[in-house]
Amino acid sequence: MKDLSGAISQHPRLGDAKDHLKTLIGFDTTSRNSNLPLIDHMAEFLEVLGGKITRLQDETGQKANLIARFGPPEISGIVLSGHTDVVPAGGTNWTTPPFDADERDGRIFGRGSCDMKAFAACVMAAMRDIDQIELSRPLYLCFSYDEEVGCLGAPQIARYLKELDVPPSFAVIGEPSDMKLVAGQKGKIAMRATFHGTSGHSSFAPAHVNAVAYAARAVSMIDARARRYETEGPFDPAFTVPHATCLVTMIDGGVATNVTPDRCSFTFELRSIDELAAQADLDELLTEIRETLEPEMKAGHPDAGIRFERIFAYPAMGDARGTDAFAELRPVMPEYSGKVSYGSEGGVFEVEGGIPSIIVGPGSIEQAHKADEFVEIDQLNRCLHFLDNLLDQVGIQK
Repeated sequence: MKDLSGAISQHPRLGDAKDHLKTLIGFDTTSRNSNLPLIDHMAEFLEVLGGKITRLQDETGQKANLIARFGPPEISGIVLSGHTDVVPAGGTNWTTPPFDADERDGRIFGRGSCDMKAFAACVMAAMRDIDQIELSRPLYLCFSYDEEVGCLGAPQIARYLKELDVPPSFAVIGEPSDMKLVAGQKGKIAMRATFHGTSGHSSFAPAHVNAVAYAARAVSMIDARARRYETEGPFDPAFTVPHATCLVTMIDGGVATNVTPDRCSFTFELRSIDELAAQADLDELLTEIRETLEPEMKAGHPDAGIRFERIFAYPAMGDARGTDAFAELRPVMPEYSGKVSYGSEGGVFEVEGGIPSIIVGPGSIEQAHKADEFVEIDQLNRCLHFLDNLLDQVGIQK
């Protein structure tokens, strides 16, 4: 069993992992696109190795989750989970084309290289000699769609696993964690606010209900709530950002420089360290905005008002280190690094599937969602050794 805390030797399948990653980057799986070509590619590869393949399609038929089982189904198993979609490449700041993988300076560059096709590539490489191992319990390799737009595919996987005769007992989520153990992740609620006012020539502005102006006041109230979290907490120092966060992310309103805007909408999010308090906090904030602004708006016109709608939400991931399943795997787990503020599908597996989860994956979240996204090749190497250790723990060499 390899100690991953210091320098380690080059893994014999590192070249395979690099090749797999370069191929996966070449599939433009931006969330707006179909992920089926990548899913078909992975399914074909894993099926040849003996994996029992299950596809779970979305309602459009253009997206699919992939589940590949290796090992005996009558025993509780382990999930290795990743998502196949990536955020838009956007902009012109890429040194090389974002969907053409480029290896240089000990790194592999490309959209999704870090978040999170590196983990999928390592899993594919690690399974190459799976026929040489007699698994004492099954491995479920799960790859989802649309994680980046709200963890939309993972609930379907979690429910499928929960309904098995013997569901898995533990999940490893391969989000970028510098190959350190993460045992906790914030949940998120994403919202849209729409302000309806009245329009007219801007020279008569006092006679109108300016939707942008009222939306701007609401944005200030959301920002004030965020400042309260920063100064008043509650706090949990184990998180990378030790308090809840709340911010406006996109805004749209107005039609011309000389027209009072009758509509304005914006999106905002709440990431909470305490999921039980998150909805109560959000309800309190929405009530404060309504009670402060809506009476003024309706005084200007009875049809003016505010509408809030939830875009999506995903649950927080708890600390699974106290579970029996984690205790069995503890000998192969890397160094603990705390909890993270970014989202993952770990909370979905816990809440929807009843499967305790942790995060261990190659790459740094600092590189995700940026131009010239990259993963260190050393991180691929460490991930391969980690997966070898995991296979040693759940299998017997033939």
